[in-house]
Amino acid sequence: MSAPVPMPSDERIEVRLLGELALRCGGMLVALPASRKTRAIFVYLLLTGKPARRERLCEIFFDIPDDPRAALRWSLSKIRAMLGPFAGALEADRARVSLRTEHIRTDLDRLRETLEDESEPDAALTEAAMEPPLADFDLPSLDIYAAWLAAERAEIDRLRALYLARVAEAPALTAESRRRYAAEAESLGFCPLPLEPGTSKPSRLLQGARPTVLDQTVHYCTAPDGVRIAYACTDEGPPLVKTANWLNHLELDWSGPVWGRLVTELSRRHRFVRYDERGNGLSDRDVVDISFEAFVRDLETVVDTLGLERFPLLGISQGCAVSIEYAARHPGRVSHLILLGGYAAGWRHVADEEEAARREAVITLVAHGWGEDTPIYRQIFSQTFMPSGTHEEIDWFNEFQRATASAENAARFLQAFSTIDVRHRLADVKAPTLVLHARGDQRVPIAQGIELAAMIPGASLVTLDTDNHVPLGREPATTRILESIDAFLGPLPRPTPIQPAGVAP
Repeated sequence: MSAPVPMPSDERIEVRLLGELALRCGGMLVALPASRKTRAIFVYLLLTGKPARRERLCEIFFDIPDDPRAALRWSLSKIRAMLGPFAGALEADRARVSLRTEHIRTDLDRLRETLEDESEPDAALTEAAMEPPLADFDLPSLDIYAAWLAAERAEIDRLRALYLARVAEAPALTAESRRRYAAEAESLGFCPLPLEPGTSKPSRLLQGARPTVLDQTVHYCTAPDGVRIAYACTDEGPPLVKTANWLNHLELDWSGPVWGRLVTELSRRHRFVRYDERGNGLSDRDVVDISFEAFVRDLETVVDTLGLERFPLLGISQGCAVSIEYAARHPGRVSHLILLGGYAAGWRHVADEEEAARREAVITLVAHGWGEDTPIYRQIFSQTFMPSGTHEEIDWFNEFQRATASAENAARFLQAFSTIDVRHRLADVKAPTLVLHARGDQRVPIAQGIELAAMIPGASLVTLDTDNHVPLGREPATTRILESIDAFLGPLPRPTPIQPAGVAP
């Protein structure tokens, strides 16, 4: 980035993100760019709060056959014009773009400040908090952006709910106003408790009502190397933590034939904790470190952020190796270990020369063709992940892959997975362990699941009648997975409700 450009020291830009976007400077409204996409780029840079690669911005916002870099330059010029005397806040070089925010204050900042310092709620801010966030920002043809926008709206709704729950307790309000704010907070996932005994004072509103199956709140925590990891908790009850694996997406998993039923059913039974792998889904994608050690640190960060002391851990595919390493490092924290479709050693440790050459060729194809409109490169994975999938299921998975990871990161993930080796850690696992594996798995042969069950002390093995790496929701094998998990975990004590670190109860 170039050297910072001096800006007025006695002024700042006020940004409204609740309701329709509005900018004010010195109390005067600022003219917004006519292009919705340009406004979306500004808000994306503002809310992410970190430099973004130009290539990444082009990938997110410009699904067109023309010159996306030229289109991005045009949008950045319009943002500079909008910022006026603060144009220097938009910094860009040949590789990256960022927005300096020290002279920008949003209504979301004001909501957070009011919650943190317990100051008196502002009437105008309270009415703004009743408005849906980021209105008129939808760009339906852009899948990656749409998923990011959904996650941001969910996080803002969480903040709105916390704020309105507090406002609804103000004794100076009329009963009608309290009911109005409480009703909006409840619609955002809060549930008012009964009145305090012997008084007319409403009890404090607490997050804790059982949400609908598709309800979840997306949060972010920060790994030791500064990477933001997106995580979500659903429902209430005994905790179950799922280790991240590649090709997950917190917002898109619900609707898919692969993860949808598994996520939904486990959420009905548990406070189900999931997170997206770094470089994947809603977590930061522009990351330096994609490695096994980083994957383990990310799991540690999520469970530490949630304050979970002891919990069952579910690993799927390469997430099994991460789960094994975590269980070996932290034997006192993992009560049960569940491994589905997993392996202890990547192909570089076990493949013969012919298989290694084939795997290397696939990585090359992925690096050069993953993001293309034709699904032929992604089809390689779709066919081996779900050889029994219907045409519609394969098509869904092809598009899901493109929305979940970039071509560069897809190739980097495959390289990282190829070198995994936790065979020396299997004997160190102390938790009761359940291994589930498809008998006809074409991605990870069942011999690798048998190795896990044989080498982990006391582990039990359940084989699944399918050739899909992760069974489809419609398959009897998925029912078998859910029944096996229920029987394995048995009745578990209900925990203290999980409260993300830094969020006021």
